[in-house]
Amino acid sequence: MRIGLFVTCVNDLLFPDTGRAVVTILERLGHTVEFPADQTCCGQLHANSGYRAEALPLARGLARAFAGYQAVVAPSGSCVAMVRDGYPRLVPDDPAVAELAARTYELSELLVDVLGVTDLDAAFPHRVTYHPTCHGLRTLRLGDKPHRLLSAVRGIELVDLPGAEECCGFGGTFAVKNAAVSAAILADKCAAAAGTGAAYLAAADSSCLAHIGGGLTRRRAGVRAIHYAEILAATE
Repeated sequence: MRIGLFVTCVNDLLFPDTGRAVVTILERLGHTVEFPADQTCCGQLHANSGYRAEALPLARGLARAFAGYQAVVAPSGSCVAMVRDGYPRLVPDDPAVAELAARTYELSELLVDVLGVTDLDAAFPHRVTYHPTCHGLRTLRLGDKPHRLLSAVRGIELVDLPGAEECCGFGGTFAVKNAAVSAAILADKCAAAAGTGAAYLAAADSSCLAHIGGGLTRRRAGVRAIHYAEILAATE
């Protein structure tokens, strides 16, 4: 399968190892993965902040950038949610945008639902807890797909995160506009993560991981935030 990698702004600029991990996973499975150089931000930040006019050309541009791919994959639940759920409402009259929305997947959806894979022959001998981010949980309804993929990793000790379904407090501009509330929510999430005794906290959104990871680092909690794709790409 020829797959387009929609690596998202945060991954591209701050967490490139996550994008590399997605490529490693899919190429290991025998698929061709390409990164269209003319892709841009999906416009989620603009649309969520009320700048619809500014988001429109980004949506149409993304549809052009990924034309011709059999599937588009992103290691970001929030960005996939924007394309699949936000685009049909933002650009209801553009067939190219609608077509992009129909073949865009979060990584676990592509692996489990499309490719029928749950065991990637990965190895990660560490204690890990998993945070299901809000967009993945409530908009994409990923369910147990990421957990199933992680459970098949050799050597992993996967432990439940108390209050896992509660927000981490990031919420994009919410963390800026409501800093005190965001910090209080983050404190609860960090305490829950530290209480598991896990060495790693995994999730499907690097924006949330940046928020949680910052909190864990400041608290010297001994827990590292990591995108679950990096675990699935690991072999030792």
